[in-house]
Amino acid sequence: MSIAPYLKEIGRGAEGARALDAAQAEDLFAQVLDRRCSDLEIGAFALAMRVKGETCEELAGFQQATHARCVPLPTDRPTVVIPSYNGARRLPNFTPLLALHLARQGAQVLVHGPLRDPQRVSTAEIFEALALPPATGADAADAVQRAWAAGQPAFIDTAALCPPLQGLLDVRRVVGLRNSGHTIAKLLQPVSGAPALRLASHTHPEFGLLMAALAERTGADLMLLRGTEGEAVADPRRCPKLETWIGGQRVEPLGCPAQEGPLATLPVLPAAIDAATTAAHIQAVMAGHVPLPAPIETQARLLLEALRHGRPAA
Repeated sequence: MSIAPYLKEIGRGAEGARALDAAQAEDLFAQVLDRRCSDLEIGAFALAMRVKGETCEELAGFQQATHARCVPLPTDRPTVVIPSYNGARRLPNFTPLLALHLARQGAQVLVHGPLRDPQRVSTAEIFEALALPPATGADAADAVQRAWAAGQPAFIDTAALCPPLQGLLDVRRVVGLRNSGHTIAKLLQPVSGAPALRLASHTHPEFGLLMAALAERTGADLMLLRGTEGEAVADPRRCPKLETWIGGQRVEPLGCPAQEGPLATLPVLPAAIDAATTAAHIQAVMAGHVPLPAPIETQARLLLEALRHGRPAA
């Protein structure tokens, strides 16, 4: 098959390109994920969407196609789903700290992302340093269930969660640019049988507006915040604006405004951002030797309230 008819619509540049509807976007993304088109066409798709930018309808279609190709993770418990695709560059990566704190408070937590990033400290590396091995390979779904049964947060490798999506993410190594797959990876919801509250982050305000529209369009349970170096965890120094949607409806009491003004106190942070140092710091926090940063405590509290506020499973 060929995706050439779609490329003619989306590949006319930022001004001349035409947006696809959700059904067209789903068909296009399904063909890309399934490799029912040539490598040249996939590269053209990646670059065309990079120039044009995604619309809410296109993301809804892309998301639908991807979810149909994810390994299902059944459960009867509401679950917090945390994407982790950026890692640490200058600040410590506290996504594992948020996950562990939520799990200690009784929440079921799923984290997904890559195992390694040559430029950053990945969440998977910190999980490993915490003696919480990521779920990988053919046994990944069972490994997630075992972690949940033990009351631990589960981390699953994207390559195990959705192999076709990992293939699209790998296109970046060839063309050197992010593509729509990277956006969709941060919106995955593979949990079935119970409500799943996803975390989503943005760096640019306009992308935050797009995520808000997508939450409403798809009836999502979602918490949105400005990411900490791209991670969907509150900055330990200053709480960002947090917004939450349940069933596509924004719920004001489940959010908070961005922290304003000068900082009264600085949080205790690890001396370095490598996986071993970050893991040791997280263990000290979990043991009560170091305080949990207030912004992360606020985010966790609102997430737990949102889980209690969530709808019955469909």
